[in-house]
Amino acid sequence: MKNLHNGEFFGQTNETLRFDGLTITDTEYTHPYVDWHYHENAYFTFLLQGNMTEGNKKEIYDCPAGTLLYHHWEDAHYNIKPDLFTRGFHLEVTENWFKKFQLSKDSIEGSFNLKNPALKLLMYRIFRETKLNDLSFELSVHELLLNIFGELSNKVQPHDKKPGWVRRIDEILHENFTEKLNLTDLSTTLDVHPVHLSRDFQKHFHCSLGAYIRQLKVNKSLTLLNTYPSLAEVALECGFADQSHFIRSFKEHTGITPLQYKKLLIK
Repeated sequence: MKNLHNGEFFGQTNETLRFDGLTITDTEYTHPYVDWHYHENAYFTFLLQGNMTEGNKKEIYDCPAGTLLYHHWEDAHYNIKPDLFTRGFHLEVTENWFKKFQLSKDSIEGSFNLKNPALKLLMYRIFRETKLNDLSFELSVHELLLNIFGELSNKVQPHDKKPGWVRRIDEILHENFTEKLNLTDLSTTLDVHPVHLSRDFQKHFHCSLGAYIRQLKVNKSLTLLNTYPSLAEVALECGFADQSHFIRSFKEHTGITPLQYKKLLIK
């Protein structure tokens, strides 16, 4: 089984950044099939464009644009790519980085398809920082990455430690966030009192129900901006009331406008 070293990925890497124990690559995937392999360091894969399938020892993931994966160091997996342009953003974390920030590299083990929209938005912001490349971008990347690991330490825990409705509402919101949802219907579906749901949603998701839904909408829009011809169409597809609402929400969560983000993708 092939062991990939620091900064090594299958495909055509168009940009590599290395600093303070991190290696960041922007890679076009060119192989239709990549056999079982592993990487010497822990890393994130953030799919910017295209689609692929990834399998590990436990699961197989369909990975459209917007997918965020975490791979523990030396965790074996394989990839299948359809015949379309597919581009991945990788953030590789060396053992020295974990030591520098007093984190255990084994605190989070295995491979995960990270569906939490807050984590995806943090990774989008890291991608943005690497493209802006100003004097403070390295500091910003470290800060955002530490926020991601802070969220992961809270999120990656056995399901039996959470009430059953937490997993169920997450599934419902991911499947229906473009529709008009109301607290009464959600409470009835989950068989949870509205007061209990409102109070404990914040506890488990670290934001309000409305904020979580907006995060899902913005995440969806980020995957469509490169393919849909107009912002109005993106707004409609993602469930925003109108284009103005979409632009305001997008800038609130990413720090830039949709058009500015589109320009980052072609750099």
